[in-house]
Amino acid sequence: MSGKVALVTGVGPGTGASVVRRFAEGGYRVAMLARDADRLATLESGIGGAKAYPCNVLDADALLDVCARVKSEMGSPTVVVHNAVGAAFGGFLEIEAKVLERNFRINTMTLLHLGQAFAPDMIAAGEGAFIATGNTAAHRGKARFAGFAPTKAAQRILAQAMARDLGPKGVHVAYVTIDAMIDLEWTRAGPGKDKPDDYFIKPSAIAEEIWHVVHQDRSAWSFDVEIRPFGEEW
Repeated sequence: MSGKVALVTGVGPGTGASVVRRFAEGGYRVAMLARDADRLATLESGIGGAKAYPCNVLDADALLDVCARVKSEMGSPTVVVHNAVGAAFGGFLEIEAKVLERNFRINTMTLLHLGQAFAPDMIAAGEGAFIATGNTAAHRGKARFAGFAPTKAAQRILAQAMARDLGPKGVHVAYVTIDAMIDLEWTRAGPGKDKPDDYFIKPSAIAEEIWHVVHQDRSAWSFDVEIRPFGEEW
């Protein structure tokens, strides 16, 4: 039970796994949450201090059960990174209401559940950090993002409310907007096909920025953090 604990949701092959590796390298024991139990088992076997907790965050009861298990088995996290995401594309006349509701539960309600589960211990300790990873959908509502953008905007505003509440109590909350295509096997083969390397953002670079934000001096905390490749048009 020695050492600080971090918890990361949405531990896939890109950003999530890179965040786990960065915090493990920094001396944290890391609780990994994702639906894919096999992927988590592989990561657990290859990253010292990482522990797998297969979980679908869409299921609030299952999520809260895992939160309780993490506290019991590893200790209460001082860092929580909410990276799991529910996404959908389509105009507002096309999407089904249940899709928007599903994404709201993953993106926004999960952040609420994580905050309520772990913030009291952070407040008592006088330190801690919550990081939510987002994208430009949290700042603007494009036509084809009607099933997605409203939930990311709500997530960002919830994080802002948490930051205003928790900041004076010693707990840092930040929203990291990733304005880029993440360098993954499927993005290289699909929407990023034939794009140069400079077009993509590296998962390891995202993880490094999250590490930096978590460990900012408390006299200079950030809330809105935007990261993008140097050639990105914005």
